[in-house]
Amino acid sequence: MYNPQLETFIKVADAGSFNKAADELYITPTAVIKQINSLEKSLDLVLFERTHRGLILTNAGKSLYQDAKYIIGYCKDSIVRARNAMSEGENIIRIGSSPITPAQLLMQLWPKIQSKCPDIKFEIIPFENTPENAKEILGNLGKNIDVVGGIFDDTMLNLRKCKGLQLSREPFCCAVSIHHKLAGKDKLQISDLYGENLMLMHRGWSNYVDSLRDDIWQNHPQIHIVDFNFYDMSVFNKCENSNNVLLAFKGWGNVHPLLKVIPVEWEYSISYGLLHSPEPSKTVQRFLDAASSAIKTK
Repeated sequence: MYNPQLETFIKVADAGSFNKAADELYITPTAVIKQINSLEKSLDLVLFERTHRGLILTNAGKSLYQDAKYIIGYCKDSIVRARNAMSEGENIIRIGSSPITPAQLLMQLWPKIQSKCPDIKFEIIPFENTPENAKEILGNLGKNIDVVGGIFDDTMLNLRKCKGLQLSREPFCCAVSIHHKLAGKDKLQISDLYGENLMLMHRGWSNYVDSLRDDIWQNHPQIHIVDFNFYDMSVFNKCENSNNVLLAFKGWGNVHPLLKVIPVEWEYSISYGLLHSPEPSKTVQRFLDAASSAIKTK
């Protein structure tokens, strides 16, 4: 579909070193260098400046880097579309899964759903949780991915241009490093957060988070709010490394092995459920109806 040396090129560009890229690719540095040399020769381009400080992309390399990412992503999507076309007519629900939106949280519903729709099959589609992917996937549900399990409210649904079926209400919790002084507690009071840095998604992402933010500003000024833009692994890593407290929910207990998710004695919660297209296919609608029925009989 495309020259596989492009993936090696991207790894080298991201790592800034042949040796680091080789470690990530589980091949020798010599093999990496040979691939890059071969790619440069075939394209008749110089992609990297070799300096004593590492590798620096040339202008040609910077241009190819952006296009290569698009080419690789488009080719992978084309394969997914081809597989979907091959299975056209089959009742398959494609469930998107990432560390922040794990499909495992839906496992308890699957037996009940399949008892109502025994002909429906499930396919897990892994994806990397990035702002670009979130916008692309949630804005195009039904194309390569049918549903994603996650937290949501009307603000987020409008922002991402999708719909949500609520399966439960999940109370907001706090995640802390296992080495944090609060990690020894099984439940927190809001006063336990006094003097702490509490990481919250920026205003406008969720009206439930905004309500909590306003309450803290007005009634608990001893808590210092730290804004961030997107829930991804870098945020969980920052929480662990900085000794901050991160707003989370219990379903994220296994996202980071060095973080502990602890419930808090407050009334703040958010919807958890299935994110789907505003105009789901007949098969997806049957799945959603079965899921809705399953939670009513729990």
